[in-house]
Amino acid sequence: MAGKLKITLVKSTIGSIPKHRATVEALGLKKPNWTVELPDNACVRGQIGQVKHLVKVEEI
Repeated sequence: MAGKLKITLVKSTIGSIPKHRATVEALGLKKPNWTVELPDNACVRGQIGQVKHLVKVEEI
């Protein structure tokens, strides 16, 4: 696992459970359609796994 991931928040966190809101915030996403680039590692993959219904992920 090397490289980067481009993560985009595609759905609002309104109505989500607090744990998922915190995970989205920890990924650096603030509003819908916000995009961040993060390293591709196990920690980030685990966070994405928790909120996979809220985000879109692309490998760079």
